[in-house]
This record gives sequence, C-alpha cells and structure tokens, in this order.
Amino acid sequence: MRRIGLLGGSFNPAHRGHRRMSLAAMDALGLDELWWLVSPGNPLKAKAGMAPFAARLASAREIARGTGIRVSDIEARLHTRFTVDTVTAIVRRRPADRFIWLMGADTVAEFHQWKDWRRLARTVPIAIMSRPGYGRAARAARAMGWLRWFVHPAATARRWTNWSAPAISLLRLPPDPTSATRLRALDPDWHRRFTAVRAPHARLEKN
Repeated sequence: MRRIGLLGGSFNPAHRGHRRMSLAAMDALGLDELWWLVSPGNPLKAKAGMAPFAARLASAREIARGTGIRVSDIEARLHTRFTVDTVTAIVRRRPADRFIWLMGADTVAEFHQWKDWRRLARTVPIAIMSRPGYGRAARAARAMGWLRWFVHPAATARRWTNWSAPAISLLRLPPDPTSATRLRALDPDWHRRFTAVRAPHARLEKN
C-alpha cells in the first residue's frame, strides 16, 4: 500500500509556494508520493488569463523536479472535468493504494460549489493546507458547516489511513505568501518559455 496525496489545480503558473506547501504536507501526512493533477480547465475559473495547458504542465514539472511530487495530466487523458470524477477514477485504478485529497485553505470557501462535493468527501479523506490570511475564512466556509463533524486533530494527521471518509484535517504548515496571481502580474507572458516544451505524459499505472 502506498500513501498518496492528490492536489489539483490550474498551476497558472506552478511556483515555489506550491512546492514548499506540498513538501510540508507530504511530511505532515507521511506520504510516499504527492500527485499534482494539472487541470485542463477549472469550471469555477475564468478562461481569460489562463495559460495553455501544455505550458502549465511544463511549469509544474520544472518546479516539482527532484522531489517526491509527480505531475500528471490524467484529467486531460480521462476527459474528466470535475474533481469527484477524477478522484473516483484514480481510486478505482489503484485499489491497493490509499489516497487523500489536498486543498488550500483559500479554496475551501468555494468547495460547496464543486460538483458532488459531499460524495468527494465520502470517497477519500481531505487535508486542508493552511494559507496566510485564510484560516478564519476556511473555518467559516459554508462547506465546513457539514465537514466540521468529521474533523480530526492535526496532530493525528499521519494516521489518516486509519480514518473512514468523510474525514478532514486542517494542517498547520509554514506560511508561504507566493501567489500565482502576483507572478502573472509581474510577467504576463511567463508561459512563452514553455510553449515549445512537450513533455511525455505522466502515466499513473503501475509498471
């Protein structure tokens, strides 16, 4: 059994904050691997300002290099648009492994808008990664009205494989203020250096 974290996102672009938070979460949860699931298109985000998928995928692979983070294009290959469908497919493909969904505290406020979010919470445990300035908003989020009944102390996070979903833990991670929005403002054409990069697909199947 491998202990695997799943972190979805646009990665527009991927940056050192993604890397630092992911590595800290891997340590807090005792993960063997963490998969970055680069989304072809987030239904809740505007298409304006979204870099090409290939560039975002390449930026994620560059930032994740040399770590236990694996970058995947599985949503593009499965043609899944919603997280619940992607996670369900992954769990079915890897029945011997255990998975936990990771999300930033800044995304909890919109979690109740995700398709079948309660079904997602019943499929795998969830770990919320702290973000500077979002702790109070995350606890007051609409979805937390239901999720708070299934909260486990952060001190027990390494035992998440013993939890039955729904199960959630709010991780206290070292703060990192890096923002993709700010990076895009500083360099709107950041994706151009990745335009010619065509990395091979990151297969999730066992060898």
